[in-house]
This record gives sequence, C-alpha cells and structure tokens, in this order.
Amino acid sequence: MKLMRYGEPGRERPALVDAQGRVRDLSGVMTDITAQTLTPEGLEALRRLDVQALPVVEAPGRVAPPWTGMGKFVCVGLNYSDHAAEAGMPVPKEPILFLKPNDCVVGANDPIVLPQGSLKSDWEVELGVVVGRTARYVSPHEALHHVAGYCVVNDLSEREYQLERGGQWDKGKGCETFGPVGPWLVTADEVADPQALDLWLDLNGQPRQRGNTRTMVFGVAQLISYISHFMTLRPGDLISTGTPPGVGMGAKPPRFLREGDELRLGISGLGTQHQRVHAWKAALLRD
Repeated sequence: MKLMRYGEPGRERPALVDAQGRVRDLSGVMTDITAQTLTPEGLEALRRLDVQALPVVEAPGRVAPPWTGMGKFVCVGLNYSDHAAEAGMPVPKEPILFLKPNDCVVGANDPIVLPQGSLKSDWEVELGVVVGRTARYVSPHEALHHVAGYCVVNDLSEREYQLERGGQWDKGKGCETFGPVGPWLVTADEVADPQALDLWLDLNGQPRQRGNTRTMVFGVAQLISYISHFMTLRPGDLISTGTPPGVGMGAKPPRFLREGDELRLGISGLGTQHQRVHAWKAALLRD
C-alpha cells in the first residue's frame, strides 16, 4: 500500500494511493494515519478494505507528511563511502547517529525556509525507514520484521551550524522545514529489497545526486539492529539512512541553497518531492 495524508496543517485527511495512482480518501474508516496504524494489526485492517469502494480525491491539494505521531527522527551520517569521501571524512567503523527534532518535519512539497543568516544550507536525499513494531536489541536477521514501510526524506542541513559551531551535528539538522518526508509511506511488502533502490536529486533541473542503496556502508537491517541497542524503536519512529554523493558541500566550488532554488528528488517506487527555497519568512512556517 501507498499511504498518504493531504490537506492543510491541522486539517489533514488520511488516504491511500490505489493501483491506478488515484488518491482514495480513508477518512470514512479512520480519523488519521497514526503510529498505531503502522503496527502489523493496523496495516492488516487496511489491507482488508475494499479500495475500490473508497471515494476518489480529484484534487488533494497539499501533500502532508504521510503519518502523524512520529516519536523519534533518527538519522545516520556518512553511510555512503563516496559521500564520506566528498565530505573529506573517514568511512565510519560504526554508524554515526544523530536526531532531528520532530517539528522540522514537513510535507514533501512544502516550502523550505532558510534559517536567518544561513549561508551553507544543503540538500540530502535519503531512504526513510518507518518502524511498525517495537524493537529492542533485535538481531539483523530479525530487523526487517520491524519495518512498516519506506519513504523519501530530504535531510536538509546547515553545514556551518553542523560542522563549524562546536561539533554538534544536531545544530545544523533541526531547523524548521529541514525534514520533508513523503509523499507516501510505501508498506514494506511492496519493497522487495531496500538495498536495491535508486535515489536522485536535481537542483534547478540539473542533476546533483545519483545513487543506489546497495552502496550503503551499513544496510537497513544492520542499522535497525544497531540503533535498537542504544534506544527503543517504536511504531511511527523514522530512521533516515544516509545520503549518496552529490551534496552541495562536496561540489567544487561548494554550492549551497539560495532563495528561489528548486529541488526535485525521489527514490524508485517511493515517489518524488518538489520544494522551493525561501529566505527567512516567519509567515511561511506552519504552526
């Protein structure tokens, strides 16, 4: 299934995308897509629905984050060796973990608002892994059984804040609008192999990132297992698994985001995002 939500903030409605690509409204059978929806029991209840009986949404408007109730937004740094090389950093011996605050999450096509005074904001297309079953100290062999689905993430980063302001990566990762997620949550049964997905990102129509999840340093199962030894993963939690090369920091000369830039990015089978970059304007932020 491809699960999604649509509508303005505070008025989002649950939906799914059928086999013909039509948006089908779910609000007649559920109030929202929540962390509980993503459990095995919740997804099984959705699979029993008669999709053809659900109303078609002709003009869904704003695409919202695909679910609500995210407990943790866990990210993995330098998880592609060629990205580590362009960043001038060694390939990690263990996964590098950091957290993004949940209030940086926005819809797939919502505006990106640069922080006040930002000069080094950057893009990162990443595979998102959505947890559907509580995971504590799981083995790599068991790990994928804890996945509800997958999604596209843009792990936007302000590089000065991240790397030049005292060494705390979280400083450059948590700015408002710096976590576009979606457009869909694609359930795990529709992703045959999470280590065989193409990722891409274009800036103003020009190719920037091209990669495949098979070149991850630590694969999805390894990451879930590893993270579950440091924190409990619960339904609705999101793991963003790292980015391939082609970020602005690695260009020669570096190229960072400016007002008016447009980003398009996607992952095979998981949909695409389209964002326009704006200078700081509080009115563009969604409370």
